Amino acid sequence: MIIYGKNPVVEAIRNKRNISKMVVVDGLKDQNFLKFLKENHIKYELLPQHVISKRYGDKTGGIVAEINEYEYATLEEVLNKTSKKPEGGVLMLLDGLEDPHNLGAILRSADATGADAIIIPKNRSVSLNQTVAKVSTGAIEYVDVVQVTNLTQTIQELKKQGYWVIGLELDGSIYYDEQDYKGNVAIVVGSEGKGISRLVKENCDVLVKIPMYGKVNSLNASVSAGLILYEVVRNRNK
Repeated sequence: MIIYGKNPVVEAIRNKRNISKMVVVDGLKDQNFLKFLKENHIKYELLPQHVISKRYGDKTGGIVAEINEYEYATLEEVLNKTSKKPEGGVLMLLDGLEDPHNLGAILRSADATGADAIIIPKNRSVSLNQTVAKVSTGAIEYVDVVQVTNLTQTIQELKKQGYWVIGLELDGSIYYDEQDYKGNVAIVVGSEGKGISRLVKENCDVLVKIPMYGKVNSLNASVSAGLILYEVVRNRNK
């Protein structure tokens, strides 16, 4: 897999990810980045910008790394980690999210708020790729992502493990800042256009909503996810 941009590459190196090839634009002004590469014994190739653009596109920022594919965590691994947390785990389930920019942004919010994992379905959903890595600005290295076959079955398993499943929907019964988020919580955010699917919605314990005061009746999925994740932090720290 190819990742690009300073922050994703720096965090990949800090996380000891294997860099099979490193390309830097000839004449890069960020000498601190070059010093960082040398300090971490990362060999790199200097290439003109037009060569990098031809090979990798125009949005690399002049920094490109070739790495192994990102590996997904398993649900068992995540539940084992969260079982050791006295305050309980915080998981986010993304139902049919297709935009890699949204997943990248949600990973940033999940890392910033200390969420334990993101869970996505294998089918009809975005997966981990270079765009997600770029937008996450390195958060992809620190937040577990689990890919499951069936989201509804996963919710049922989470309930067996003591998780309270909270769906974020326009027709929620209460506002998101009125809900208690203490203990093990799994928050479901739906797709950009359709929201949460019927079966997944029916398996949620409660549906919450974000108040809307303008003409448009919904928020971007990543904005909604960020709002509720910070509300979880606020609520649990009261």
